Amino acid sequence: MPRLRAIVIWAAVLGALTLPLLIAATSPLLAWRDGVYILAGFAGIVALTLLVLQPLLAGGSLPGVPLRRGRHLHLWTGIALVLAVILHVAGLWLTSPPDVIDALLFVSPTPFSAWGVVAMWAIFGAALLALLRRPLRIGVRTWRLGHSALALIVVLGSAVHAVLIHGTMGTVSKTLLCGLAVGATLKTLKDLRTWALLKRRRG
Repeated sequence: MPRLRAIVIWAAVLGALTLPLLIAATSPLLAWRDGVYILAGFAGIVALTLLVLQPLLAGGSLPGVPLRRGRHLHLWTGIALVLAVILHVAGLWLTSPPDVIDALLFVSPTPFSAWGVVAMWAIFGAALLALLRRPLRIGVRTWRLGHSALALIVVLGSAVHAVLIHGTMGTVSKTLLCGLAVGATLKTLKDLRTWALLKRRRG
């Protein structure tokens, strides 16, 4: 049974990471897009898939990956996530600077833009907090609460951002991917007792 459970979990994770990319790669909408725009779009999809992997690594939820090893990989996938977001935004900037400026200023007529920008800044904030944890000697409880809060904003903002976009990603696969990211994040926060730390801090 443990082996079967491990196979099921890994199959689900690998499916979540690859299926949305495969569906997007076969989208007829790609025929009307240039190379830079396509690259930017796929960078965004990769970032979304990494949001499923990140909490699973941080919480030690992947079979065969010990908690310490998982958190080490969490760091590197976090770096990959930041790079994917930068590539996503940079590509969109190259194809349409005015749209990116409107999004950053929260004046874009497209509702999904604001959610994406909020998620982007939260990603940068979480990465910066991780980078400065040791130099600033931030306490474990304070760091965990701050990092977890930013991670939750990232996942929720990214999920809404993706769901509202009518693009190359399949509607069903996109919705399932966002649901997995949100579910995995909430489960990890619960397992790490983040809510208990917050309650204790308020008390």
